[in-house]
Amino acid sequence: MPVFIEKDEDGFYVVECPLFEGCYSQGKTVDEALRNIREVIELIAGEKKNQDILEAYHPEEISLHTITL
Repeated sequence: MPVFIEKDEDGFYVVECPLFEGCYSQGKTVDEALRNIREVIELIAGEKKNQDILEAYHPEEISLHTITL
């Protein structure tokens, strides 16, 4: 399951799971942020609409790219 992590201006790691609307968490460390998002995902994965998303999610490839403006 994909998650994105970014370090914010306050030094916290903000993590998002793009599969689920509003699925965010944070932590003081990457490990803490990942533990926290796992808890959020486990809570919302039981909802019917999210179960449907999980069943339909079968990516063949995932990549992340950044661009500088």
